[in-house]
This record gives sequence, structure tokens and C-alpha cells, in this order.
Amino acid sequence: MMFPELIASDVVLTNAREVHGPVVAEHVIALMFALAKRIPDAVRFQQTHVWGQRAMWESFPRPRELAGATVGLVGLGSIGREVVQRVAALGMRVIAAREHPEKGTPPGVEQVFAASRLDELLSLSDYVVLCVPVTPSTQGVMNAARIAKMMPDACIINVGRGPLIDEAALIDALQDHKIGGAALDVFEKEPLPADSPLWGLDNLLITPHTAGLTDKLWERQYALYAENLRRYLTGQELLGAVDKRKGY
Repeated sequence: MMFPELIASDVVLTNAREVHGPVVAEHVIALMFALAKRIPDAVRFQQTHVWGQRAMWESFPRPRELAGATVGLVGLGSIGREVVQRVAALGMRVIAAREHPEKGTPPGVEQVFAASRLDELLSLSDYVVLCVPVTPSTQGVMNAARIAKMMPDACIINVGRGPLIDEAALIDALQDHKIGGAALDVFEKEPLPADSPLWGLDNLLITPHTAGLTDKLWERQYALYAENLRRYLTGQELLGAVDKRKGY
């Protein structure tokens, strides 16, 4: 949508961020549990009729608990705020990085870092959750140098946009077991090509951009559209207005 003529025009663009926030946050929690409890490995053992208890215990990283773990949120928008509520209820510690730390520290967040201190956040996080829009400053934000800042058993979860991660760097890190694992719902190219090396990584959980899909999605979308149409016809401020210069 962000073509130059639209950006330069007085056309108001809106998005559905408040529709997607709660359900994408649920997906983040599902991915965290799957990674922590080694659910993908259990499914693979089931498919081959193997009782994999010892193998799951002896491989890296071992099954672990979410309570007490640290979540590092990169972004505190509609998705990030919803994630905070859910992980805090699980007894997890939450730290976050945001572009404008002067906006304050939301309830449930222990500490907010400026974007310039992202490396520090990465070094402290058991689960790094990417939920920021793609802008010139965030594209490729998780590159090889940044991934190297993570703890050896930490995991990356991306529900933002594919270009936030340097996929080649992530592939190298996962192949060499430099981090504990990853779960991706979004990719640089979608659909993910059948020959992508990502498919073959046992320590990567792939979901096909389904974080926002639920049986109630369109019901909420239509409600938002109807409300914005009513507001537009009556000259009121629209919900979910996009800053076209910033790109979100």
C-alpha cells in the first residue's frame, strides 16, 4: 500500500492492528510452549512410533518451564502489549525495546530499553519476540551480529514481518546450534519456497503466516470496517490510522 502517490496524498490509510493483536499474542504463547516443551520433537517421534523420552531429555535444549523465563519483546505495539498480559500471567519476566522509550513502561513490563540498547535486551532474554513493523531501521534488525548476542539456549519468535530477520544468518545459527531454536510465522518470501533450507531445520518451528487467522477474524474485521465507515461519514477520527511517513 505504501506507494509514493498514496504517501504524498491526503488519503487516510487505516489498518486492523487492534483486530490482530490479541490473536497473534495467543499464537506467540503457543509457539513458546511448543519450543519449551519440545512439542515438534514429540510429534516427530510419534510419527515414527518411537518413545523419545530419553532422546528429548538428553538433547539440547532440554524441555523447560516458562515460569521464571525472560521474554524480550522487540516492539510494544498492539501485539506486544497483548503478549505482555499473557506472558506475565504465566509468571514470565518481561523486558522490551521500543523506538520511543519516553512513552513509558507499560504495566507488566519490568524494563524498557531504547532501540540503541537492543543488544543488551538480547543478552538477557530466553525468548526474543519480534513484533515490530518493517521500516528502514528495523529491516534485518536480527542479523548475524545480533543473533550472536543471544544466550546459547535462547529462542527467536517472529510474528512481525519476515524481513526483520536475516534468514541466512538465522539458518547458520540454527544449523550450528548457536541458539536454542526459533519459531517463524513470517518470511522474507511468502509462500516459503519448497527449496528453502528453513524447511529442513529440526530446531525451527514453521507456521504458514497463520498467527492472525481464527474463526472470528472476519467478524471482527467487518465490525471495525463498519465502525470506520460510520466515523468517516460523520467526520470523526478513524480507528487504526497509519502514519504513512513512518510506514505504520
